Parts: sequence; structure tokens; C-alpha cells
Amino acid sequence: MKISDILGKVDEKQLFVPAFQREYVWKRDDAKMLIDSLIKEYPTGTMLTWETSKPPELKGAHKYSEQQGAVKLLLDGQQRVTTLYMLIRGQIPPYYTLPEITNDTRGLYVNLENLELSYYMKKRMDKNPYWQNITDVFKGNIDTFELQSKFVEYGVTLNMDELKHINTNINTISRVVEREFPEQIIPPKASIKEAIDIFYKVNASGVALTEAELALAQISGYWPQARDTFKAKIAELAMHGFVLKLDFVVYALLGCMYHLGSEMKKLHGQDNLESVTDEEGNVVRNDIKEVWHILDKYVLDYVMNLMRSKAYVDHTNEINSVYALIPVIVFFYSKHKETVPEQQLWRIIKWFYYSQIRKRYVSQLQQKLDFDLRIIKESKRPFEELLGVIAEERSLEITADEFVGRSISHPLFGLTKWYLKSRGATCFTTGLGLHKNMGEKYQLENDHIFPSAILKKHGYGRGNRLKYALAQELTNRALLTQVANRRKSAKQASNYLSEINEKSPGALEKQCIPTDESLWEIENYEEFLATRRNILAENLNKYLTGLAVEIEEDYGSASIEEVLAEGESEELEFKSSLRWDYKQGCVNKILESVVIKTVSAFANSDGGTLIIGVDDDGNPLGLENDYASLGADKDKFELHLRNLFNQQIGTSFVASSIRIVFPIIDEIEICQVDVTKSREPIILSIKDKNGVKSEKVYVRSGNSSQELSISEFDQYRKDRFI
Repeated sequence: MKISDILGKVDEKQLFVPAFQREYVWKRDDAKMLIDSLIKEYPTGTMLTWETSKPPELKGAHKYSEQQGAVKLLLDGQQRVTTLYMLIRGQIPPYYTLPEITNDTRGLYVNLENLELSYYMKKRMDKNPYWQNITDVFKGNIDTFELQSKFVEYGVTLNMDELKHINTNINTISRVVEREFPEQIIPPKASIKEAIDIFYKVNASGVALTEAELALAQISGYWPQARDTFKAKIAELAMHGFVLKLDFVVYALLGCMYHLGSEMKKLHGQDNLESVTDEEGNVVRNDIKEVWHILDKYVLDYVMNLMRSKAYVDHTNEINSVYALIPVIVFFYSKHKETVPEQQLWRIIKWFYYSQIRKRYVSQLQQKLDFDLRIIKESKRPFEELLGVIAEERSLEITADEFVGRSISHPLFGLTKWYLKSRGATCFTTGLGLHKNMGEKYQLENDHIFPSAILKKHGYGRGNRLKYALAQELTNRALLTQVANRRKSAKQASNYLSEINEKSPGALEKQCIPTDESLWEIENYEEFLATRRNILAENLNKYLTGLAVEIEEDYGSASIEEVLAEGESEELEFKSSLRWDYKQGCVNKILESVVIKTVSAFANSDGGTLIIGVDDDGNPLGLENDYASLGADKDKFELHLRNLFNQQIGTSFVASSIRIVFPIIDEIEICQVDVTKSREPIILSIKDKNGVKSEKVYVRSGNSSQELSISEFDQYRKDRFI
């Protein structure tokens, strides 16, 4: 099929791309090489199409109607077709939206003298009319004689032979649209499953698609909305700093359903749409849609909030391998109806830290996930056992020598960031805490303590590889906000650090920077590095070994039945409802205030759990009255509850430190609110009967929430928060 016909069929809605295809991922070099091959009349591969009157869901806004009859789907070759459409038409093809274009390959330029291809470079192309946007050439907007007038403007006169040469090259480019793409056709009788199988076989022999991408294509075949559903969640998480790919989602599904990191083919079958039960009718494996529902509504947000609140991970760009999150996700998927003890959470964080600095998943990802997920499934002490696996491969102790010559790309720098945040380190210039989601303008930057320009003058430039590595060593870095880093000039370290020490006493120690002023002199630079290596190694080891030091006999999470059987305590409280007054038989919004007070009291104390929908003895009453009062179901109830917390307690704390789940006991659904200890006091703004607002602080005392007086709060703040 001619390229012109292919693009025409796309425009005329006769050629489509199925939804199970991945997004456009080609890079500029790929696009440039394709056009170069076409211009030179080199082979460019084939197309695989499928003509069918029963197509799967299609990419783009167009919805198939049976009145269209058979349509042609592009199964293989869509990256090339998309590239050609963008470069020839100058537009995004209708089956894509701009967010689905990973790299916009438009704007390719061609030199009409020698047919060299390049993306725009000001120095090469300004005042040189030979360079033209290739899309303008394809559209017929480039005229030889108009070019001649542009040359004249720059004092150059082209002779007739030169003009003929330019015209020949323009025609050579224009003829690209007449090139043929050999087409292989899947017969119309093929089913969707057969078409995807062929798509899989075609791609399995190359390196274009990963196993996870091929598995996602199969999933999309039997669950057409899967790709868009996953992408929506990925976009939501990215807004909070956790940037993940579709591959990651596929690994999470495989791990939760089969406790595997390999054998992606297990996700290919349509049988995944059905749950699996044992002989007694108990569900042993949920169907893929239910698995995703649990991941979407409960697990993924909780894991990311855990990373942010307890591990001090604010962005995935701080993580060496995001696949270390898969065992954590699989664990919480299996426990999503249970309360995980605080110590277990710290064991998870401890293992996560070591998985990063000891590069657990840098190689043999699938095999290691197979091994680790089996431990998650079978072990009563999974993360202690997983930590033992890492210890068998390499010592857990961090030595000062490990920092020598290591740049900020090394995982030790990620751990250093998390540790510095944990001890309340601040930006030297703005005074802002480093552990905050402050927006793009205030993202963290890695500032040279001894500036590169000064080190270069003292022999630490690129000319000496070993010395240059020391100049770039992570121990020569401090953490600043982006705004602060732009304000800082290349001052001598001695002057810079002296100013900080005077303006912000203690700030240097919080970033583990030596305070011996003699080490701040340029001639003592290597001694400064050695000292800071020792400080970091000692502090990081102490921090890591101090996480989850207690050993419990039973590492399993308590079931909801066990939690209720404990009865109310300093860390556990029962409420019959959120807003339904059982005594008066109507809605009573004062009850909502009581729930908010309880949650704030847990946060101001040592954390705790609130169970809604049970009586004082822990017997389940359910949430039906609350649901009815809201004219809603569980999802809207949860949204209402979160909105109450957001308004009174604060969105940041709610997102990072409150977990809401809905356990079921004897077919009765109740609500469980897990609250972690707050790092800052939670102060509520409460209205009295006359509508006058006043600030209140609540803490736990025994099995109740008590208000603190102003004098009590001042002392409590000093003891608890400072």
C-alpha cells in the first residue's frame, strides 16, 4: 500500500489503530532514520493489518458502527505510520491525543543541498535557506525560485545548475509518499483473540515491545477499557510525584494475581475475567477487574502515601528501581482488609531502603520478583526474610569507602536524601523543610558545596578522571530548593558555609556537613570528603538498624475480628455511625464532629484506629443508615468522609497518614480508619452554638479523646512535637 493511500485511509476513517496498541514511543532519531531510508529508497519493513467487521475498541474519539461494515486495523507498523503522518501532515493522527505522543517528532529539517536531516539547530540553520522544515516540503510549500530570493537576501546568487539540484531534491522528498509499504493481511474470519495472538507473535521476535506491553495488549483484547483505566490512575499518581509506566501496572497485576514477576502469558487468557474459588466456594483469586479495583481504590494510594510519610520518598526520581514497590504492593493487596501493625510498616520501609542501596532489582528483575513474591505469599515474616536474602548477597552495613567517587546517580544518594529529610533538614537559603511537596518551583536540587568552577582551578577538572570524580562525589552535595540554588553564586565553601552557620545554627549538622571550619578550605577538600563520608556512613547505619528493632513472635496482621475483640483502648475506638443518630432515628451532623475529633486525637498522640459501624462492644451494625442518609454507596461515603477530614485536618495529612478500608464481618460492611502519628500538631477550628470559631487540640487519654487547655497544649507541644 502506498504511503499516500495509508495516510488517506487514516483521514477518511478507513484505517484505525486498536486500543490494545501502545502509545507512540519513537524518538527523534527513529523518525529521522525512517525518513532517511525512504528518501534513499532503502527497505523500511512491512505492515500487518486486519480487516474485520467486529473490531475491538479503537484508539481515538471515533466509535465503530456496524453500518461501516469491515474496517482495516493497523496491528504492526503503527509507529512508522504515526511518524509519517506527523511529518507529512504536520499534525497528530486522529487515533492519538497529544499526551499519548511520548516524543513529538515533528519539526524535522532537511538540507535541500545534500538531503541531510536534522532537528532545528539555530547556529546551523539560521541564515541558511538550504535548511527547510520537511513538512513544508511534503505540503508543496517550498518553491525553488522563492528560495533563490531568500539566498539573494543573504548576498548569495544561485546558478541554474544549483537551482535544478534543489528542485531535484525537493522532488525526491515529495516522491516518498509514493513509496510502497508491503502489507501482510490477517483474514477477516480471525477472532480478536487470534488477531492479538498474531500481533504477539509478530512482535515477540523483535525487541520493539516488552513482555509487559504484549501482555497489556492481550488484556486490552478481553478488557477494552483496561489501557485507559490504567493510564488514568498513572496520571493521578504522577500529580503527586509518583511517575510510573504501564509496564509497572502489569507487573503489579501479575504479582497480585499469581505472585510472579515472570510468565506474563498468565495474564493473556480471558479466564482472568473470572474469579477462582476453592471446593468450599472461597475466593482464592479475584478476577482481574476486581484486583485492579482494590489496587486503584485502596492499595496504590496507600503504598505511595506510606512511601511519602514514613520513607520520606517524595518523588519516584529519588528511587533507584521502582519495581521494589511491587512486593510492597502485593503484600498490602493481600492485607487490604486488615490493620497492619506499625512495626510491620517499619520493616517494609527498612527492606525497601536496602533493596535500593543494594540494587536488588537492577538485574534479573523477573527472576528476583518470582523469588521475592513467593516469600510474600508463604512467609509469616516476609520482609525480615526478604532482608535476609539481600544480606546473603551483600553486607547490609554501609562503609565510608562506598561513597568514594560515587555521583548523585548512585542509590546511596537517594538514601541520603531520605535520611536528611527524616531528621528535619532544611534548605540553607529559604529555610523550608526538604520533606515537603512544594511544587515544581521548589523541587530539590543537588548543590555543590565546593563549587565545580573553583575545584577545577585546583586540579579537579575533567582532565584528571579520578580528581573529577571526587569533585562530583555525592558527599560534595547539599540539598537546596530550586529557587535557592539559582540564587547561590560560586562562593568559596568557607564563606558559603560560614554564612549558613551564622544565619541558621544547626542547619549544617542536619545535612551531615562537617562543622570543623578548617575543612571548609579548598586545600582541605579531600579531608572534608573523608570526614563527611564517615559521618554519613555512621548516621545511615544507625538510622537503618534503628528501624523496626523489636522482634515479634507473630508478624501476621491482626484480622478485623481480632481488632474488634480487643475492645476500645488508647489506640482503638468504636463509633456506631458517621452521622446517623440511632437514639433519635435521624441524621445528626454533630456525630461527624466527634469522628473528626477522634481522628485528630489519634494523630496528635501515637496514632490509632477508628471503627465506624459497630456498637460499644464491637458488634457490627453496618453502614446502611449512613449510606442512605447520603443517598449514596460506599464510594460516596468514603468521599464524604475524606472531604470532612480534608476540611478540618488538612489534605496533606489525610493523603499521607490516613487509610480508609471497608472490612466485611458476617456480610456486614463497616469502615476502618487507620491514623498514623502526626509530625506536627493537628489543630481543629470548631464552631460553638453561636457559630463562633475557636481552635481546639485533642489527644488520646485512655480510651477517649480529651481536649487540652492552652497551658497543657504548650507543654504537650514541647514534649511531643519539638
